[in-house]
Parts: sequence; structure tokens; C-alpha cells
Amino acid sequence: QVQLVESGGGLVQAGGSLRLSCAASGRTSSSAVMAWFRQAPGKEREIVAGIRWSDTTYYADSVKGRFTISRDNAKNTVYLQMNSLKPEDTAVYYCAARGGIYYSTTPSAYDYWGQGTQVTVSS
Repeated sequence: QVQLVESGGGLVQAGGSLRLSCAASGRTSSSAVMAWFRQAPGKEREIVAGIRWSDTTYYADSVKGRFTISRDNAKNTVYLQMNSLKPEDTAVYYCAARGGIYYSTTPSAYDYWGQGTQVTVSS
């Protein structure tokens, strides 16, 4: 079992920055691949970024160059640094984890989820 606890969401003006954190506890082999997803009202959940234990990363086209995912394996924590935020980034952001070595952009491929944290970007 893996427990994921997110923090760091909030309200920010367009162009601002936020950093999300996701602390994982439990079996680390089950959180070898971690990702951030987001879901806006009326829309499907979509992947934002992913990171493997080896630190290789994946980004959705919509956030490339603005968001950075990183992890501290000693603390079993993943971060999402979000810069140059836009109103369209407004969503509930979820941390997700899965075992193995492969990314997936499909939410159903992830075994564990955090409770979500709201990010609101005002124009």
C-alpha cells in the first residue's frame, strides 16, 4: 500500500508561481513512477507530468517550459514547480503512483492517488 498526501495548492494571479508537494509513504517499489494529473470542472483528468525513480521525466505539451517535476527519493516526495501560471491551469491537481518502470498518460494505469489540491489562477 502507498499513501499520497499533497500540499501546496492555492490561489494565484496569472503569471505567478506555485509549488505542489506529494509525500508518499508505504512500499516504495509501488511508487517507482509518480505523476501529477489535473482535472478541471467538466473535463477529464489529464496528465501534467511524470517522473521515474531514475529521474527521467515526461511533460504534457501544455505545460512544457513552465512546469518542472522533481523528486527527492530520500524523502519519497515529488514536487511540481509551476511557473507562468495561466487561468487555464485552474484545476484540482492529483498526485498518482504506480510500480514498474513505464509512464502512462492514462489515469487508470495508476494504483494510488492523493486526495487532490485545488489550484486556482485568476486573470
